[in-house]
Amino acid sequence: MQLETFLETSVQRHPGKTALVCGDRRWTYAELEADCNRLAHALIAAGIQRGDRIALCLDNSYEAVVAVFAVLKAGAVFMPVNPTTKSEKLAYVLGNSRAAALIASSRKLAELGDEWRNSIHVGLTIAVGAAGRGVGVLGWNDLLQRHAADTAAPAKRAIDIDLAALIYTSGSTGNPKGVMLTHLNMVSAAGSITTYLENRAEDIILNVLPLSFDYGLYQVLMAMKFGGTVVLERSFAFPHAVLQKLVAERVTGLPLVPTMAAILLQMDLGRYDLSALRYVTNTGAALPTDHILRIRDLLPHVTIYSMYGLTECKRVSYLPPEQIDVRPGSVGKGMPNEEVYLVDEEGRRLGPGATGELVVRGSNVMKGYWELPEETDRRLKPGPLPGEKVLYTGDLFRSDADGYLYFVGRKDDIIKTRGEKVSPKEVENALYSHPEVVEAAVVAMPDAILGQAIRAVVARSKESRLTERELLRHCAARLEDFMVPQIIEFRDLLPKSGNGKIDKRQLLETSA
Repeated sequence: MQLETFLETSVQRHPGKTALVCGDRRWTYAELEADCNRLAHALIAAGIQRGDRIALCLDNSYEAVVAVFAVLKAGAVFMPVNPTTKSEKLAYVLGNSRAAALIASSRKLAELGDEWRNSIHVGLTIAVGAAGRGVGVLGWNDLLQRHAADTAAPAKRAIDIDLAALIYTSGSTGNPKGVMLTHLNMVSAAGSITTYLENRAEDIILNVLPLSFDYGLYQVLMAMKFGGTVVLERSFAFPHAVLQKLVAERVTGLPLVPTMAAILLQMDLGRYDLSALRYVTNTGAALPTDHILRIRDLLPHVTIYSMYGLTECKRVSYLPPEQIDVRPGSVGKGMPNEEVYLVDEEGRRLGPGATGELVVRGSNVMKGYWELPEETDRRLKPGPLPGEKVLYTGDLFRSDADGYLYFVGRKDDIIKTRGEKVSPKEVENALYSHPEVVEAAVVAMPDAILGQAIRAVVARSKESRLTERELLRHCAARLEDFMVPQIIEFRDLLPKSGNGKIDKRQLLETSA
């Protein structure tokens, strides 16, 4: 099965049902399917070939959803990119993937400028929100009007082992890594998740998470699978407005990250009629146990799903709701149609009660990292069957006597904050780009709201009077907002290990 079949099956079952709500507008399944087909035909007519990578640099919007399914229908591979991504990083992603096309808002394209855009060698650029300007730039509305009659789906070009998505995630070297996900990977993951969430066509999901974040992306994919409705919001910047929308739309499902949960717990939820809400989910970073218990007390009728996952396989585990009071600190066991187990440093399986690296076995496991064979071999290793590969997550867990998993820590130093992965190396590069920074190291600190806070320890040049505010402003100009440090600590010297490298272990053992 190809991923776009989710939408095509639901439109046959529920053509007149609301599929998507964005702002004050609503679209039925039939309307969504027709626009997806129009854009797919437009892409094919513009020369997009099977397997071509197409970058989608869009805010949460109707156009973003149409673009995802249109790319799939054209037999191509969609690459969601956060629209706040800086020019240099976007250029790297487009160049590394050899993207054939870029679909972005006219505002983003104006920000990039014609000279920069022409330097990235993308053959086709589609501007959302304005008519196309410049060589190779086409307007979104113009394209759909040109293909107004092409409302039937194009012939299938991909099979289930072809790539459906290429999702770039921060790498330990500072350069993002492209996670290759096939149709089979994503269909399998969505099937398992909707099974344990017990989703049904009556479900209405409110999603404020960016579609460039796979947790947010899957809210749309899964709803299209079971014929539900997605209420798509751009952000959680105005919590009261989001809760009003949740009440007005009779939302049944709400995906959370710890930051959102912390904000909600500071509000008077009794002011809102949340009687329709059936479940909330959390992944991206573990919710503090006291947050889980407080949500449980405030919303006793709501089912809470604590989960764990990573882009390389989408989702790994979930805690059955009946265990939330028994094991609130656990992320549960492997989800349906998947096997998980712990191994020691030699790769030997460990039994209950042990601590080791988590290994995932299933059809949801990625194909590998885009053109990074050595990185792929470090994560995908031989499994129980000859020729099989399983995913070594790089994350340490302990299991209790009943086999329930508890997150311990990461084998590498990737920081997970606000549901996003941050490479310390990338933040350090931004710090080092300031002429008065001599040494810099970035480490994580536990944070009840963010999951982890980014702490930068910096040594300035001798005559420097650089302030924390100035350095934060410098970082904000070079990094996405979630990558900017929350804490900057100045020191005369940073601790070193025996081989002369900055000793991050010592930094982790000291508080700012």
